[in-house]
This record gives sequence, structure tokens and C-alpha cells, in this order.
Amino acid sequence: MHHSRLCSIIIDYQTKDLREAAKFWGAAIGRPVDASEKPAEDKYVKLGTGKEDVIVLLQKVGHPSRVHLDIETDDIEAEVARLEKLGAKRLEQIETWWVMEAPTGQRFCVIRPQRERFPADLNTWP
Repeated sequence: MHHSRLCSIIIDYQTKDLREAAKFWGAAIGRPVDASEKPAEDKYVKLGTGKEDVIVLLQKVGHPSRVHLDIETDDIEAEVARLEKLGAKRLEQIETWWVMEAPTGQRFCVIRPQRERFPADLNTWP
């Protein structure tokens, strides 16, 4: 048995400086740019206070800009196998997580738990 849930929405942005993207997306969705973030230097910039149900991050990338989802789980291999049975494909393992592709073509990542309250509101899978 393992657990998983929608964790985050990642706004991939092909840039050297996330400053303008952080200002735009923060204002667009009504979330402040995390004060500890340095958009010109960081690879990731968090939007919000950290108390939101779904994390929203901006990520510097080398591929064209797009949006992807993260699913967090306490058993990455079991969750990836479950998603493969639903028709998803493994594309690339990066460090501890998998980049996958849905049967409908969208990319998403399966990652380890990102928040302390992970056990409180999750799906349980056999």
C-alpha cells in the first residue's frame, strides 16, 4: 500500500532570471513571491506562503516554457507503476523523481513528499 496526491503546479520558464515571471504569475494568481527567493539566481521560485494546499513554483528550464504537475508519494516506484497501468509512460529519472507522460501527452513528475502534512489528506492505493 502507498499514498499519493497532487502536490504542485510548476510553471516552467525558459529564462536566466525568473524576476519578471515571478512578478507576473504572483499577481495573476494572487500569491506573493516568497521573500526568501532570489528570482535572478534561483532555479525555483515559490509563489505563496507555503500554507496553500497546492504549491505553485516557477522553474528555470532549458526546454520551451510550459506548465506541469507534480504528484507526491511515499513510494515513488509503486506510484509510477500504478500510473503506467493507467497508460502513462516513464520518460526520464532525475535524481529521486520520475518525469512521466500521460496518455494524453502532458508531462508530469512523480516526486517524494514535499510537505510535513503529507499524511493528512492523501489517496491510499493498494
